[in-house]
Amino acid sequence: MSPFAPQPEQLPAEIAIFPLSGALLLPGGRLPLNIFEPRYLAMVEDSMASGRMLGMIQGDPSRPKRPDGGSALFGTGCLGRISSFAETEDGRMLVTLTGVARFHVEEELAMRRGFRRVRADYAPFLADLEPETLPVPQAEILAALRGYFAAQGMEANHEAIAALSGPALVTTLAMVCPFTVAEKQALLEAETLPARAATLLALLRMGALGGELPPGARPS
Repeated sequence: MSPFAPQPEQLPAEIAIFPLSGALLLPGGRLPLNIFEPRYLAMVEDSMASGRMLGMIQGDPSRPKRPDGGSALFGTGCLGRISSFAETEDGRMLVTLTGVARFHVEEELAMRRGFRRVRADYAPFLADLEPETLPVPQAEILAALRGYFAAQGMEANHEAIAALSGPALVTTLAMVCPFTVAEKQALLEAETLPARAATLLALLRMGALGGELPPGARPS
């Protein structure tokens, strides 16, 4: 759950979206962004003036691109609130998004100032606004993580990772590990925290062996 937890009626029906494959935002997670393209600078400016919220969503590489060259989108993304913001001397914006709630794309709207917009449906994901209380297999995830990092040639502060709460551990690892676009989408679309933890655990174990989750696969 995000520290900023609006009521369902406060969630914006129409949102700007930042289509960025390989970038995953989850409820309660924090995603730093380096914004420099003019259309996305405009997107951040507009979002800052209207509730400080925008949506992160991945492009779907399995579908043809739009006639204008834009990526086809997956059907599910995550609304984020701009929780920190800074401008650089060279005109970039350094933004941190804190995940609020997932959404389904009800329809894509006309672009505004070069950035894309959608009408969002949050109804299936209102539980994202509540604190996470369900247990996750934290010890198993931490054990699998060591093998995964070794196979990926990654270094990490394992003591700091082990100090995270179960929900924060799952959210943080899901967002920062270099999973494929399809794997990140599977993590996003997992219905519950335990389901996301099971998917994460399967990905870590397969990654340690050099494999990856087949498209559409979900651990039971």
